[in-house]
Amino acid sequence: MSDANELLYPSLRQLVTQIKAINRGWKVAGNLYGNNSPLSTSSRDLKSCLQVRLLRNYAPKQVYLIIDEQAKGEQLYSLRLREAIDKYEDADHIPVREAKEILTLQEINKFSQK
Repeated sequence: MSDANELLYPSLRQLVTQIKAINRGWKVAGNLYGNNSPLSTSSRDLKSCLQVRLLRNYAPKQVYLIIDEQAKGEQLYSLRLREAIDKYEDADHIPVREAKEILTLQEINKFSQK
């Protein structure tokens, strides 16, 4: 696959790896500079964009949304992988509030199919 195709059409594994890396960076940025710092907010937004891309390209066959019943505070969707990738069983969380702002109701319903 050409470099351009890899950028335009990343594999499931690539997207999950990117989401995990950006999520770690977002948490570090929040700890170092505060949750409202430009680095923190741009990292959070990039993670959400990658998660939406993952869902639109691979849900519901390889990844799906499910409410995380163990999350405390704000209600969160977990992006669950149908088969683990390396050691990962999910592609982190996205707040339900944010998912409703970015995705259509039809997409949320489609992506929530088990």
